[in-house]
Amino acid sequence: MPRDDLAVTGDLEQARDCARDYDGGRSLERVFYTSQAVYEEDMRRIWCENWHWAGHVSQIPEPGDFFTFEFGTESVIVVRDREGAVRAHLNVCRHRGSRVCLEHAGTARVFSCPYHGWTYSLDGSLRGAQRMPEGFDKAEHGLEPVHVAVLDGLIFVSLAEEPSDLAAGFAKIAAQVAPFGFADMKVAHTGDYPVPANWKLAFENYLECYHCGPAHEEYSRSHSLKDPASMTPDLVGGMEERAAAAGISTEAVSSSGLDADPPGADVYHRRYPLYPGFLTGSRDGTPLAPPLGTITAHDGGATDVQIGPLNYFLVYADHVVGYRFLPRGVQDTLIQSVWMVRADAEEGKDYDVDQLTWLWHVTTQDDERIIRHNQEGVNSMRYRPGPLATQEWGIEAFLRWYCDRFAD
Repeated sequence: MPRDDLAVTGDLEQARDCARDYDGGRSLERVFYTSQAVYEEDMRRIWCENWHWAGHVSQIPEPGDFFTFEFGTESVIVVRDREGAVRAHLNVCRHRGSRVCLEHAGTARVFSCPYHGWTYSLDGSLRGAQRMPEGFDKAEHGLEPVHVAVLDGLIFVSLAEEPSDLAAGFAKIAAQVAPFGFADMKVAHTGDYPVPANWKLAFENYLECYHCGPAHEEYSRSHSLKDPASMTPDLVGGMEERAAAAGISTEAVSSSGLDADPPGADVYHRRYPLYPGFLTGSRDGTPLAPPLGTITAHDGGATDVQIGPLNYFLVYADHVVGYRFLPRGVQDTLIQSVWMVRADAEEGKDYDVDQLTWLWHVTTQDDERIIRHNQEGVNSMRYRPGPLATQEWGIEAFLRWYCDRFAD
């Protein structure tokens, strides 16, 4: 049975008070992970006001090629128009609100609403609407445009009226990520992992490796991030020497966009070593694909990259794993992992999809279980926020940013 307005208002007031009082060092109150009212506020204040990594230019190489990107109740059409420009439109007919594009990806000459046949050009303008009254102006009824930013081949979209300057944020790490050649990549595989949990719990899980040792057996064999004490000078120094020889940057860059106007230009870049015997994130440590971009060799390292507050990538010398944590309901999130390789790499010759995806497939399956049980515990009426470990600094930074946005 729907909750009454008083209960909804109470949830929001409680959450805003908690967000204003948040001073770090602990997790959030139960209401942030269980309330429908808070979830809807998240959609308005966080998801519709920030940039999201929607895809890669390789997915729409020719005019008319399109794909859709979805979160919450929102659906965005990303398309290459007749002139070759990348555009994005809200997937909502301007007549009575039907979804216009029902396919996830494809090629189209025009977009036609399946309900009443309104037809739109690739640039979003309304081409045809039968039997409308005198004075109807087609120019005023095109698909709602969505902001697009294409950064080194990565396509980002934002539903905000005035989104942050994502390009300015990216410029702070552009030199560091340039050797990977993001623009010269292609999507090799996309994996969907539904989890019955609030989207923030999925984000929080990704932002800390405090759980990696106990929870990720396969990952922990190769990634030193699971134990900061294992990152000895010899291990780090050896990786840095190999990275320098291969043309990979190891410069750490962290920049917060909290003070920007408008906010949201956070970026992060850091390369860390894999354990001896592992040149990349593979089952046996051997290379999985040809080196990316201008990289000349596998250095045995991995780079965490953040572009904007909600977009994360893990970059090895030979492939990239991009992550999305897409809300679909108050306790319904789609974790989406996207593997990318060099554009000219041939499946079956230069890489094997099963081997390429093995590590982060099994690791994300672990994460689904972890996050699901986390939500089950948080649902308890006796749940109380607990203290964060020093290794959970990424969660604290995220929660400070989130609370600042939510309380504003």
